Order: sequence, then structure tokens, then C-alpha cells
Amino acid sequence: MGDTERSSILVHILVIALCLTAFGFAIAAERRRSTGSIVTDSFNSTFCVYDSDIATGYGVGAFLFLLSGQSLLMVVTKCMCFGKPLAPGGSRAWSIIYFASSWVTFIIAESCLIAGATKNAYHTRYRHMVYVGSWTCESLRKGVFIAGAVFVVFTMILNVYFYMYYTKSTSQAAKKINKTTPNVGMTGYA
Repeated sequence: MGDTERSSILVHILVIALCLTAFGFAIAAERRRSTGSIVTDSFNSTFCVYDSDIATGYGVGAFLFLLSGQSLLMVVTKCMCFGKPLAPGGSRAWSIIYFASSWVTFIIAESCLIAGATKNAYHTRYRHMVYVGSWTCESLRKGVFIAGAVFVVFTMILNVYFYMYYTKSTSQAAKKINKTTPNVGMTGYA
């Protein structure tokens, strides 16, 4: 097993570990979303009391772990723009498709996670200023962090396939560049 194969396996393991950690944080954020209940104080004004706000931290943690996994992969592959050229063929085509798809799912996952964390951190305070009969305490809808977790898994899968086809395509390019034999013999007639 060569150094490139070891480093390739190490990159795969790190990306998968970071994405699975982000997935775990997203699931934990969904389970610990803050909920509010209406309470009346001694001055007969009603306000919202919220339970733990730890879901915001979990959401931000998932955001950061997914960001670090994507950043690691882009640094290693030099964002496919700089570094070794990719060999023409199926591996290059698949690596480009997986690269673009992983960025789309990454942006969707990050948007869900940061929107969920932001919305979860928002708390309404007093109700007596708003004269509405059926007013409730503001809380995050179910499923925002779950959607982020699903797209984290999609991003992880696409990143693994992207890196697999990227390494295959760069190793093919190295083999094709080292070819030095002429294709047409140029000998004179005797």
C-alpha cells in the first residue's frame, strides 16, 4: 500500500467522521428544540418561558463540522481547479458531477442547519404588548434540523464518491503524462 493510498483512505475516514459527527449534532438539535409555554407573572402580564436552548449550539456544531469536512476535502483536492490535471474519460466526468452535486447538497444542508439554529434562538418575550387572542410562543418547526441531517448524509456520500473518482482521474493523468514512446516510426528507406 503506497503513500497515496494511505492518504486517500485517511481523507475518506476524516471526511466520513466529520460528516457523521455533523449528522449526530443535527439529530441532537432536532430532539432538543426549544419549546415555550405561556406563564402569567405577578403583574398579570403573560410571557413565554422557554426550556433549554441547547439545540442552537447543536445546530451550530453541526454547521461547523460539516463545513470543516467540506473544507478538508476542498483543500486536499485543491477545489479541482489547481493541482494535477484530470485525465479525460469517465472518471473525470463523474468527479465533476459529484463535485457539483456535493456543493449543492452542502449549501442546502448548511442553510437548513444555520436557519434552524437561528430560528431556535429566537424567543418571544411578553404577550401583553401584542393584542391577539390566540397568540402562542414562537418556536422552531419540526423537521428543519432533520432536513439538514438528511442533506448532511447526501453530502457525505457525494463527497466520498467525488474523492474516489478524483483520485482515480488524477492517477490516470499521471500515467498518461509519463508516456514517452513515439506512435509513428520515422525510419528512412534503404
